[in-house]
Amino acid sequence: MTTSTSASASAIDSTTSTVTTRDGTAIYYKDWGQGTPVVFSHGWPLQGDAWEDQMLFLAEHGYRVIAHDRRGHGFSGKPLDGNHMDTYADDLATLVDALDLRGAVLVGHSTGGGEVTRYIGRHGTARVAKAVLISAVPPQMLRTDSNPEGLPMEVFDAIRAGVLADRSQYFKDLALPFYGCNRPGATPSQGVIDTFWLQGMQCSIRSAHACIAQFSETDFTADLAKMTIPTLLIHGDDDQIVPIVASARRSVELLPQARLIVYEGAPHGIPTTHKERINADLLDFLRS
Repeated sequence: MTTSTSASASAIDSTTSTVTTRDGTAIYYKDWGQGTPVVFSHGWPLQGDAWEDQMLFLAEHGYRVIAHDRRGHGFSGKPLDGNHMDTYADDLATLVDALDLRGAVLVGHSTGGGEVTRYIGRHGTARVAKAVLISAVPPQMLRTDSNPEGLPMEVFDAIRAGVLADRSQYFKDLALPFYGCNRPGATPSQGVIDTFWLQGMQCSIRSAHACIAQFSETDFTADLAKMTIPTLLIHGDDDQIVPIVASARRSVELLPQARLIVYEGAPHGIPTTHKERINADLLDFLRS
């Protein structure tokens, strides 16, 4: 863990390290600052650096911030096996336990929101005080008889096909709806698009492909019922990747202690596109 004598940017000395899971996979993480621990879980196909705006902001405001790269993503180990939501949650538990975190706040974006939810479903809330789900996939993305507002399997089959055919070009194309760059009047940032592509290409093709079924088909309904801690949901109502109707709108009804903040006209990648507002809402929730 980093030790710092003040919350100023100049006093924050970042460190990087890894923890090793039960199957020998190294999970890479960053751990900055001190204070109440805030643990970030990223979306697909990104890595912990997708949270850099929130990590810097909260570290400068007196919080300990930790972000890991999911197995197969970023700088973590890239095994052939273990690309399963239960394993992602267990990897997160390995990190939380290894750092002996207490009273932590878990924050998940997109697939990371599923990871946080499944973590609590499998490991409980003994080490967790609050949770934040941002543009998150629960309760289930796939359309089923019990989830008629979900997306059809054809949508996810097309994602798989894109990854297998030319994932480099696919990630460049996906960045546009991810950040709402394809909407009228949008001013795309080439830097943001390039960063999305770079992080996506650092994910192994095995994990990039296998994770699609995990974020789309996993049913988190039972896990949400176990989230008895205060939970904040933040979602854009123009999310083209995880539409709000079948995700946050349903999750807020299933969670025991939840509040939903809707960002009007906002896309999926709001930790980047709306970082100032996300930072402010996170800080308010942490202080509440």
